[in-house]
Amino acid sequence: MKTTIKILNIISIIALLAFTPNQDPLTVARNQSVDGQHPNQSNIKVALLLDTSNSMDGLIDQAKAQLWDIVNELSYAKYGGENPDLHIALYEYGNDGLEASDGYIRRVLNFSNDLDLISKELFSLTTNGGSEYCGRVIKASLNDLKWGKKDHDLNLIFIAGNEEFTQGSVSYKNATDDANEKKVTVNTIFCGDYQNGVSGKWRDAAKRTGGDYFAIDHNRKHIHIVTPFDDIIIQLNIDLNKTYIHYGSRGYSKMQMQASQDSNAYEMNEAVAVKRAVSKSSRIYNNASWDLVDAAKDKSFKYSKINKSNLPKELYGKSTADIKIYVEKQAKKRTEIQQEINELNTKRKRYIAEKQKGNQEDNLENAMIKTIKKQAKAKNYQW
Repeated sequence: MKTTIKILNIISIIALLAFTPNQDPLTVARNQSVDGQHPNQSNIKVALLLDTSNSMDGLIDQAKAQLWDIVNELSYAKYGGENPDLHIALYEYGNDGLEASDGYIRRVLNFSNDLDLISKELFSLTTNGGSEYCGRVIKASLNDLKWGKKDHDLNLIFIAGNEEFTQGSVSYKNATDDANEKKVTVNTIFCGDYQNGVSGKWRDAAKRTGGDYFAIDHNRKHIHIVTPFDDIIIQLNIDLNKTYIHYGSRGYSKMQMQASQDSNAYEMNEAVAVKRAVSKSSRIYNNASWDLVDAAKDKSFKYSKINKSNLPKELYGKSTADIKIYVEKQAKKRTEIQQEINELNTKRKRYIAEKQKGNQEDNLENAMIKTIKKQAKAKNYQW
């Protein structure tokens, strides 16, 4: 089955990102790779600061594999009965391949809710030995990113690494003081022995902002439990992709990115592919900037603004009325497929829970989910 899925994904693949001047301005405003947020919407903003020095290949692999579990858990969050927006930013630090003048730090991705783009950037990370300046990368993320300013916004940093927290010219104490001023909680994940992380000041850094400290085995291979529902969900994901209707000058290339990230997930293993399919069936996975089905959900969207020359071949020469009918048909199919995936996932989760019997691993996913839910509930978010 793996070969078949790879072929189907390759068939789906094409080139990269932007907007056509003929796009509806409201759709452009909803572009998923910018800082913008709805004025009255609550926001969960998560910055991942990952050590990409030589010893951190296991950490990066965990981040790639477990992104979708974290996204899926956050898709259920509510504040005041409404669903918050989720934005994720990504930094790497401690890599000799980065500029020394920048403190071996790189902002990989600004706050984004484009899940395909987040996945793409995670899979692009490589490791190389270097100096690991925790205080400096925290400071950079605080200065570079647009953090939420409303009282009910949830602003979280997760920094993961395995060297002492005290390295570099920027004191972690000064950096965490700045985090407190901006109402950003710093959570630290030490990759190694718990007490070594404590002596290396990882716990102290977290405590200074009311954050949590964890120690994980970053080289431990996550045990994925195969379920009877996995193959069905993977096949449904292939059907789901057929409901996407690209538009705009680079909509076709965004479909390439979607297919590429499906392939990346499957290359990790089938369980990761299943989790990504579940994410694609959640409210958080929205592609209004390039997909007509998602774009048409906005009442202000206008079919008359579409540049028809950028539509799929099956819509060449079609009238606006015909395009609208086609979009509605695909939207109905998508809803049915997503509902089936979610129903199967409910059964899948029950099956896994029975096999695990409450046994929790010390990995990146569990550390992040536990922390996010705890800190979100303190701000009256609900699940």
